Amino acid sequence: HYIDWLFVKKGLYFRNYEDLWSWSVTDLEDFWESLWQYFNIKSHDLYLEVLVRPQQGMIGTKWFTRSRLNYAEHIFRHKNALQPAILFQSEDQVLQSISWDELETQVAAVAAWLKQIGVQSGDCVVAVLPNIPQAIIAFLATNAIGAVWSSCSPDFGTAGIIDRFSQIEPKVLFVTDGYCYNGKCYSSGLQNQALQLALPSVKDVVLIDHIGSALKADRGTAWEDILHLRNWGLEFEGVAFDHPIWILYSSGTTAKPKAITHSVGGCLLEHLKALSLHQNVKSGDRYFWYSTTGWMMWNYAVGAMLSGATLVIHDGSPTYPSSQVLWELASKANVNHFGAGAAFYLGCMKSNLKIPSNSLKHLVSIGSTGSPLTAEAYEWIYASVKSDVWLISLSGGTDVCSAFVGGCPLLKVYAG
Repeated sequence: HYIDWLFVKKGLYFRNYEDLWSWSVTDLEDFWESLWQYFNIKSHDLYLEVLVRPQQGMIGTKWFTRSRLNYAEHIFRHKNALQPAILFQSEDQVLQSISWDELETQVAAVAAWLKQIGVQSGDCVVAVLPNIPQAIIAFLATNAIGAVWSSCSPDFGTAGIIDRFSQIEPKVLFVTDGYCYNGKCYSSGLQNQALQLALPSVKDVVLIDHIGSALKADRGTAWEDILHLRNWGLEFEGVAFDHPIWILYSSGTTAKPKAITHSVGGCLLEHLKALSLHQNVKSGDRYFWYSTTGWMMWNYAVGAMLSGATLVIHDGSPTYPSSQVLWELASKANVNHFGAGAAFYLGCMKSNLKIPSNSLKHLVSIGSTGSPLTAEAYEWIYASVKSDVWLISLSGGTDVCSAFVGGCPLLKVYAG
């Protein structure tokens, strides 16, 4: 469709994907401006220039100068009553649906509360949360007001979380009373106290009751209280193209994790390109990628909502109560695009997992990343999961919050 659009709207003819790719890396301004137009990007101000290069090197490059955008606004333009916004299950929660109206109402309440306590555009809001809907709601609210998001998974450990968040002086911290993994629940009470002491810039801590413990928000705010606040609906703050959207972190294997800041406009255009074109995610599809809130694939998966997809999320172990749990979720939720780390597929293959035939009739693509997927795993997926699925091995990472290597619906798939 994009190639056809380029021919009709731009008079550009490409014989094949290689020609298209060559043009995209040669005529940078025309290519990225075509994506802006193709995806109908909404800007609160018209841009002046597509690309302004520095005198030397690439540092200081400016894209779409004077434009003012909002990432969350482009997600909510897909709001409708025909499909859910989010589908969620966890180890102790059956599959539940969150409508677009529910999502908008809760995001509006959290955004209004953030502004009420003085959070402004450019301030940092952080979260130590499992992969639950409240994490997505808190991010969308943070983004809606122009603030900057950063999240860690609770299993990072207190020291690992402090190493990351102490670099960015957050104003608000979202936490839960605990989390569950592999059939066991863990209290986060002591971790929450340690984080409050170690992060003096935090003005308020929001406590989400997740595991039903007796933990109270003694020195903070309860999530439920925020949702009951009166507000005037969801509004979106337009920010500069290069305004920060979120802060991710390097692994920290050789030294303290390094903060990596991404831009609103860069992630907006890149996620639309990567998910709509390279993964062929369309409006009405259901997109799942197994992740925690501390991996860039969580941020990337939220980007599927830019394409009009319903986001499907799972919190907990990928093998509890059995190795079938994620495949069963894909079947129940009618998932079209299923993703996980390569290690998950290798584990399924080594355990000789059998997927019931016809249980994945809606599945179109399977994505793999995190490490190379072996040729044997390719063969296992086509033999044991689905013979006509489109298998995509992605390689990218935290540096780009996307992929350098991805799928292409116009090319053949090669094992390994």
